Amino acid sequence: MSKTSIPPVGQLLHAIHFAALKHSTQRRKDSAGTPYINHPIGVAHILWYEGDVQDIGALQAAVLHDTVEDTDTSFEELELEFGNEVRQIVAECTDDKTLPKAERKRLQVENAPKKSDKAKLVKMADKIYNLRDLQREPPADWTLDRVREYFLWAQKVTDGCRGVNGKLENILEDIYQSGTFVYNGKQYPCIAK
Repeated sequence: MSKTSIPPVGQLLHAIHFAALKHSTQRRKDSAGTPYINHPIGVAHILWYEGDVQDIGALQAAVLHDTVEDTDTSFEELELEFGNEVRQIVAECTDDKTLPKAERKRLQVENAPKKSDKAKLVKMADKIYNLRDLQREPPADWTLDRVREYFLWAQKVTDGCRGVNGKLENILEDIYQSGTFVYNGKQYPCIAK
């Protein structure tokens, strides 16, 4: 069976399996050390269940969005396994790790409006997942200022992704306008008024 004749559910399962193998030894920064694979699967889940996104390329890219940035995966490998469209979406969502962190963050804000619609979808769902994680439990080594700065920075990134999915935009707006997070047992607004 050629890759183009695989039904969409099979294509998505292939992406999940590939990402699970690539991220198998990685953990999230929460106190429980949650398996990292929960994150990319969660990003695809947000797209499907909360954003009503049914595009198979966008869903595969959501599952694969951190493979090049955080594992030994190459863009060529992604294209071979999943095709050019998925490769391109992942490329748009991948930071250049050779650059300093501050420059990578600046470029995410600057480049967000220039991304394809499918990359914007993945970027918004990725930020929703990360922001919800921060709302539940910021990493132990993060200061209160770092948490606040992340919310402000994420808002700048996702503001550049507007116009492709009102449902995801509404979720983000709710987090920014009325969301809270807990830090050292005290509750704070995600974005200070």
